[in-house]
Amino acid sequence: MSDPIVRLHQVSKSFGDFQALRGIDLDVAPREVVVIVGPSGSGKSTLCRTINGLERIDGGTIEIDGEPLPLEGRALARVRADVGMVFQSFNLFSHLSVLDNVAMAPTLVRRTSKSAARQTAMELLERVGLADKAQRRPAQLSGGQQQRVAIARALAMRPKVMLFDEPTSALDPEMINEVLEVMADLAREGMTMVVVTHEMGFARRAADRVVFMDHGEIVEIAPPDEFFVNPRSERARAFLDSVMSHH
Repeated sequence: MSDPIVRLHQVSKSFGDFQALRGIDLDVAPREVVVIVGPSGSGKSTLCRTINGLERIDGGTIEIDGEPLPLEGRALARVRADVGMVFQSFNLFSHLSVLDNVAMAPTLVRRTSKSAARQTAMELLERVGLADKAQRRPAQLSGGQQQRVAIARALAMRPKVMLFDEPTSALDPEMINEVLEVMADLAREGMTMVVVTHEMGFARRAADRVVFMDHGEIVEIAPPDEFFVNPRSERARAFLDSVMSHH
């Protein structure tokens, strides 16, 4: 077994009196796709945001590729460069073309030459099916297209792991699949991924393991076949019943 790319040990996090994470232990192996599911407010997004230091933890340790996650400063920025993140909102720069949105971080952070960064950006736009939109501004794209640009932008940094925090929750239903499709392709290509999502079909299809959270705790971790067919905990069963009845 190779060493995990992401290792969380006894991670805790509170916001005032609210304990968002309670003693979280989780390892993510290279090339593994871990999908985190659970009711709203169960700590899924907070967990995702601690992995690249967007939320500072109160206790426990986080390691990325064997290195402890620094708390701040340049060391944190260096680790963050290895952790791609895709959010609910696309956070694209509205005044830049799609191509420049994707090419910008590698030139600033990785010191890649402009021409090399633009070439990689074009290849990535091709990969997410948007090469023909390279010169458009984000506002000229649909939400699903903007999210695919955001994925290309994260990939441009050649991250060791990709984090997805509810990447389809702000999208219209007809755009969700185009984004999930790109994510499923990445999973097949062997990208290490941690995905917080409400999309159970994606979890079933793309996950190596499903992590079920509730009240800031990991209640169970299982391969999708086991989790969806025969969840071990009462809480997971209740959650699946409520989710499946809505579909």
